[in-house]
Amino acid sequence: MILFHDRKDMIDKKDNPFKALKTLYTAMDQTWNKIAADYHFLCNGCEDNCCNSLFFHHTYIEKAYLIHGFNMLDKDQKKTILYLADIYIKKTFSKNLKINTLKKIICPVNKNGQCLLYPYRPMICRLHGLPHELCKPGTQVLKGPGCDAGLFDDKPYIKFDRTPFYQQMTQIEIKFRQDFNKTRKTKETIAQMLISQ
Repeated sequence: MILFHDRKDMIDKKDNPFKALKTLYTAMDQTWNKIAADYHFLCNGCEDNCCNSLFFHHTYIEKAYLIHGFNMLDKDQKKTILYLADIYIKKTFSKNLKINTLKKIICPVNKNGQCLLYPYRPMICRLHGLPHELCKPGTQVLKGPGCDAGLFDDKPYIKFDRTPFYQQMTQIEIKFRQDFNKTRKTKETIAQMLISQ
């Protein structure tokens, strides 16, 4: 079993598995920034902060890249993040609470409103906030409204199709799973990714 520790020999052996992911992330960021600018939307944080949202992530490649970034932090930062991640998991998945009635808890890698792993953050963190659509074969186009802070209901919709990003991520993930023999489905929060590494 291959763990996601930041071992240079493992990365080199598989021809840098993060290269395609970083290229895709750059395309996501550029598209998001362009559409946000067209809306005149600037994300400055708010009460409905996306870092308070309960996001599940489903790709091993993104987990590996997140941990790659985590391993670059200093010892004290890592210790603090793991401590907060443990608290996050215990509070979020307590048997005494239902997920849909939870008080929102800040992501353990958020410090004073800033993401300590911002360059390594997963796809959902990057794409969140703007009105968007997703086209699945054989189904109607799924549309998302965007976050409350953007007041997007009062603005004409600017097309933001996430479909190509999901398709490319799927291909990158398939190759990563094949290269590193990952066969099980995964569904984890950032806190769970870090604790389970």
